Amino acid sequence: MSDFLVAEAAIRQLHAHIVDAVWRKDAEAFGDCFTETAEWRLAGMVLHGRGEITAGFARLIGNCERVMMTFRTPILTVGDGVAEGRTYVTEQNAFKDGKPGSTIGTYWERFEDQGDRWRCAWRLFQLHYIGPPDLTGTFFDQPDYGPPPGFPPADATAANLSGRGFQSPPA
Repeated sequence: MSDFLVAEAAIRQLHAHIVDAVWRKDAEAFGDCFTETAEWRLAGMVLHGRGEITAGFARLIGNCERVMMTFRTPILTVGDGVAEGRTYVTEQNAFKDGKPGSTIGTYWERFEDQGDRWRCAWRLFQLHYIGPPDLTGTFFDQPDYGPPPGFPPADATAANLSGRGFQSPPA
C-alpha cells in the first residue's frame, strides 16, 4: 500500500505542476511534466516527445488569455515505478477571441517514476463538454473503456472536434 500512496502523492503533485504551468502559460514547465519519449493525444493530434509536446502546448495556449484546470482525484493502478490512471478534469477558459468556455473531459494517462519525479509517458484527452458553465453547451460522445482498470489502447485517438465547439490551432 505504501507504494500506491507514494505514487498517488507524486501524481497529484505532477497534476499540480501541470495546472501551474497551464495557468502561467509556461511551455517549458509544461513540457517538463512529460518523459523525453512521451506521447500526448488530443484534438485529433498526436504529439511525440517532450520537444514536440512543449511546442504544441505553446501553440494551444496561444489562443487563450488564461486557463484554470481542476483535476479530480486520479483513479490509479500502480506497480513497479509505473502507473495508469484516469482523471476527470474541468477547465475554465478565457479565449483570446473573447469567448468563454468551460470544458469537462477525461485524461487517460500512463506515468513513470523517473527518480527525481513522476512524469507523463502517455496521455489521451477525451473532451466530453464545452460551453457555458451552466452546461447548456455541447456534449460529445466518447468511447467508454469500462470501469477501472479499463484503459484505452495505445493507438486510441482523440477526436478532432473542430467546427463542433472546439477549435485547435494550426500547427
